[in-house]
Amino acid sequence: MKILHISGAKGWGGNEQQIIYIVPQLNELNVENIVFGINNSVLEQECDKIKIPFIGVRTRKLNKYSNYKDLAAAIKEHKPDIVHLHTSDSLMFFLVSNLIFNFKTKLIFSKKGVGVSGSFLSKLKYNNNRLDSIICVSKMVQDSFGKTLNTSTLKKTVVINDSVSINILGKQSKIDIRELYNIPQEKFIVGNIANHTNAKDLFTLVDVLAELKHTLNRNDIVFIQVGEFSKKTDRLKQYAIDKKVFKDIVFMDKVKNASSLNTQFDAFLLTSQREGGPTSLLEAMLIGIPVVSTKVGVVSDIIIDGENGFMAEIKDSTSLAYKTAELLDDRELQKQFSLKGKAIIEEQFTAKYIAQKTLEEYQKVVAKS
Repeated sequence: MKILHISGAKGWGGNEQQIIYIVPQLNELNVENIVFGINNSVLEQECDKIKIPFIGVRTRKLNKYSNYKDLAAAIKEHKPDIVHLHTSDSLMFFLVSNLIFNFKTKLIFSKKGVGVSGSFLSKLKYNNNRLDSIICVSKMVQDSFGKTLNTSTLKKTVVINDSVSINILGKQSKIDIRELYNIPQEKFIVGNIANHTNAKDLFTLVDVLAELKHTLNRNDIVFIQVGEFSKKTDRLKQYAIDKKVFKDIVFMDKVKNASSLNTQFDAFLLTSQREGGPTSLLEAMLIGIPVVSTKVGVVSDIIIDGENGFMAEIKDSTSLAYKTAELLDDRELQKQFSLKGKAIIEEQFTAKYIAQKTLEEYQKVVAKS
C-alpha cells in the first residue's frame, strides 16, 4: 500500500509531529509513505532527518496553480492508493486540484482541532462527497466537527487518537532548568509546553499561578512555560506582571525536543481551552510525569480524575490551583499518577499502536468499492 500525505504547514506543531511519529511506524507495517508539502519547511527538514521521501512545492502556500500541476505529477508518478490530508488548507488544495485533474485515488482527511467555521464554504468543503474517510483525533473533535457535517459525511468519521513515540523515553535535555534559572532545590517546578496561541489559553496558566501564590500563599512553586512566542507573548508577560507573578514564571520560548524537559518537572499542567490531542500531555504521561489538565481533547477519555491525573473545567483556575497544590504535597499521589498514567499511554497511545489503527482504516477505505 502506498500513501501520499499532504500538509500545508510552514511552521511546526502537533499535526506535523504526528506525521513524523506515525510514518516510520507505518513503514514498519509495509506501508510506503511520501509527504507532499511546503519546500524548506520544518516538516521537510524533519522528514529528511529520518529519510521520509518529501515532495516540496515552489510557493509558500499550497493553493497556487503551479502546485496543482505538481500534485497531479506526483499522483501520476507514484500512484498512491490513498491521499491522506493533514491540514485544512490541504483539503481545499486537493479539492480544487481534483476539479482540474479528476484524481481517482481514495481520500482521507485528518481533523485535529475542535471547532470549525459554519460558513457555507466550510460546509461545502467538509461535506464533499470526494472524501472517503475523516479521522478525528478524539471523540471531542468528532462531536464538535459533527455539527458541521451532514448525515452521510458524519458516518465517514472515525476516532483515531494522536500518538507519542517511545523514542522520547530516556532522552535528557542539555538544558538544566534549575541551574539556568537559579531555582532552589526546595522549590517545585510545574511545567507547561504549549505555543502562544489562543487555543492554549496561557492566561489561565498565569491565573493558576496567581491563585497558588496569593490565595494559597504558596511561594515554593515556579512555573516553566515552554512554547513558541507569538504576537500574544508581550500581552501574556504583562498579564503575569499585573497578576504579580512574573518573577515566579519563566517563559522559555520554543525549545527543540521540548519533551525532554519533562523529567525536570514535578508536575505537568495543561490549561488549554481547545485541543485535539494534546500531544504534550501524552508525552508527559508517557515519561511518567503526574499531570493536571483542563477537560480538552482526549483528556476525558484517558484521565480518571484523582486516579491517574487531575482534571478541571476549562478556565477554572481555582480548581486547577488547588489540585496542583494537592498533587505537589502528596508524594504517594504523584507516584500513583505517574505509574497509572504511563501505563495507559503505553497501552493505547504509542506510535506503533496508533499506526496499526491507522493502517486498519486505510485498509477499510481501499476495500470499499
